[in-house]
Formats: sequence, C-alpha cells, structure tokens
Amino acid sequence: MGAYVAGGSEFNRDTNYIATRITADGRDGYPVEPGRYRLIVARACPWANRMIIVRRLLGLEDVLSIGFCGPTHDQRSWTFDLDPGGVDPVLKIPRLQDAYFARFPDYPKGITVPAIVDVPTGQVVTNDFMQMTLDLSSEWAAYHRDGAPALYPEPLRAEIDEVARRVYTEINNGVYRCGFAGSQGAYESAYDRLFSALDWVSDRLATQRYLVGDTITEADVRLFTTLARFDPVYHGHFKCNRSKLSEMPVLWAYARDLFQTPGFGDTTDFVQIKQHYYMVHTDVNPTGIVPKGPDLANWLTPHGREALGGRPFGDGTPPGPTPPGEQVPVGHGAG
Repeated sequence: MGAYVAGGSEFNRDTNYIATRITADGRDGYPVEPGRYRLIVARACPWANRMIIVRRLLGLEDVLSIGFCGPTHDQRSWTFDLDPGGVDPVLKIPRLQDAYFARFPDYPKGITVPAIVDVPTGQVVTNDFMQMTLDLSSEWAAYHRDGAPALYPEPLRAEIDEVARRVYTEINNGVYRCGFAGSQGAYESAYDRLFSALDWVSDRLATQRYLVGDTITEADVRLFTTLARFDPVYHGHFKCNRSKLSEMPVLWAYARDLFQTPGFGDTTDFVQIKQHYYMVHTDVNPTGIVPKGPDLANWLTPHGREALGGRPFGDGTPPGPTPPGEQVPVGHGAG
C-alpha cells in the first residue's frame, strides 16, 4: 500500500508493480530458498496483512523472515521506526526505499508494502501483492508446515480467482474509491458499487461458511483484511457509511468467525490501522486526529457460523502460537 494515482475526480490505483517472482525453479533469477529473503510489511496495510496471515497459516515463519515498518510514513517511504535506532535489524536500512533503490536506482513509483527483499544483495525482489500470497501457497509448498491448509487448491483456483477479482476491484479497492473520490458524483458512484458488492458477498455467505468451497482459501484472506478495517476506518474516514460492518449480520458473523481463527485476529493491529489512515491521509483528515472508537470487544462475541458446517483448515490443522517478536502488541487487538 502507498501508491495511487488520482486522475480527475475518480480514484485509480496504480497496479503496475514489480512483477519478478520467487519460484521453485528460480526462472526469474530468484529461487525459493529458506533464509534468503525478508518479507517487509506494515500491520496497518490490508495488502501486507494478507501476507502476514498467509505466511502464518502456512507455517513459513522460519523460512521467510519478517520485518515490520511503523504505521505511518512520509512522502518518501515506509520506515522502520519500530526497530531500535529506526533501522531494520537484518537489512540494516532505515527506509524501505533503500531496498527499492538498491535494485532500481531511479525507481519512479510508490514505495509499497508488502515487499520481499533479497537479503544477500539488499535488493527488493517484488511488491506484487496480488501474486505474492499465491506464490507462498504454490511455489513455497516444499517448506509449508505439517498440516498447512490448502489456501489455493488447484481444483478451486478458477473460482477463487473469479471471486477474488471481484472482491479486489469492488471491495478491497472500492473503499479507497469512496475515500479518495474527488467529486460528489464520483463518490456516490463508488459508494453504490461498494455496497452492491458487499450485498453480493453477504448473499453468498448467507448459506456457506467460506467464500469458495468449505474451507478457508485465499479469497477469504483477501476479504477479511478489508472487513477488519471497515468500522475502525472505512465507515468514517472513507465515508463508507450506509451501514457499519457490525450492522450487516452475515458479514459481521463471517468476519468474527475468521477473526477468532488463529492467524487472523492475532495478526490484526487496530491501533496501527487507525494511526496509519487517520495520520497519513492528511488530504482526507487534515487534523491528523485519530478517533478513540469504536469499541472492539464485540469482535470476540459468538458468531454461530459453525452451524453452516465447513472445516476452517480442511484436512490440515491450525497454526501454532505466534512466534516471539511477531505478536500484536498488548492492547492493540480486540477486547
């Protein structure tokens, strides 16, 4: 997150990312190797949050290290202000842009997270968030933990891709289309598109526990990170206010079901989420004031979705405890 193009009154996301891939056969020059790469994220960012969730569900923590940027950034770059001295302890850089410039000295685009960096060279490999989670599921399969779920199972890939595409264009990106609209007409059109899509996923989820099949897949990860940010940020900050998530019964139960599943709620940092949006988007919120609400304890209430059946991890098992140093800080979650 961090790059967008405001063309006219409608918000358009710049989707021309670094398309290099880390693959099992190394065809782009970057073979999958344990310990070679570092995933750089910010907990605030929904696209980065997806990578955090998938890495945890698949058990890749010991294979792919992780570095956390702080929740805010300036015009230049995400920064490592959570680390001692403001420097990433592995890459030894204060700004993520240093890894981008190491590979592309004249890199002209936004410095976005998530990004994967090649530790030996200090160079960014990819920031293509649409492909990165899929590759963790497929190209990194040899290093998945025992009991890792199939988040992108081959028989369901076409349907997952189709659902994920609509979730991305209409919901993940739809909230931004509302928030950064430059005219009343553009905003109202974006608002209608967003809630039409939320009604669509709500109808789909009314009779099935997960978006595709009877287990958690990539499609659910992609929808969850937007739903988690809906009431704390998008409802007010981005004017997505037809209703709160907590007022949409099916989606609210679905979101709580996932939140209470290991890998989802335990990677969600509501404090950093609110700090990022309300402090960085000074064009939307010039005062930089971060709202105190909403009360988040309701995320932990019973959801009743078990009645729809489904098996969260299929034939697999839940991930183990969050590794030391990767836990969401106390007081930053729900409850």
